[in-house]
Amino acid sequence: MAAPPKDRPIRADALRNYEHIVATARLAFTERGPDVPLDVIARRAGLGNATIYRHFPTREALIEAVYRPDVAGLASSALHLASQHAPREALECWVSEHFIPAQEQLGLAAMLKDALVRAPDVFSQGKAQFTDAVDGLVSAAQNTGDVRRDVSTRDILRMAYGIAMASEGAPHARERMLTVMFDGLRPT
Repeated sequence: MAAPPKDRPIRADALRNYEHIVATARLAFTERGPDVPLDVIARRAGLGNATIYRHFPTREALIEAVYRPDVAGLASSALHLASQHAPREALECWVSEHFIPAQEQLGLAAMLKDALVRAPDVFSQGKAQFTDAVDGLVSAAQNTGDVRRDVSTRDILRMAYGIAMASEGAPHARERMLTVMFDGLRPT
């Protein structure tokens, strides 16, 4: 369960409300996507709108809280793969088996898109951990000469995001596009 930011003590009832809102929002995001009205989440949670806004002043803050554990999981999987595989293999495995499937979760995909495309500071809580882990994969592959030096981590994530969106429901097309992307990352 996502925990509230630790910048101040929180009462037990407020913590229960926070956790209930996050769990309710996760279900609503799964069913209807991250654009579900916050009023719907408040109604489903049996709480007033003011309680939602007291904990989450913006939709982005709620999305960040709901998907914070998922983003941490993506970072953790990158670190684990880096410790178990050669750099290029770790990067390819992480993109194919962790990042691309994450795009199938509507709310998480929206959050990652905001972070990559629109508003890079959307998930500030987990951004450093996520960025450091993925940068580590890319840097290691660049240092072994397996990935071009003129390609950034953000470039790779954007390409992978585009592939995930373009190949939804078409796993064979996804595999072909990922092969082309990874081939294109090799130094010439």
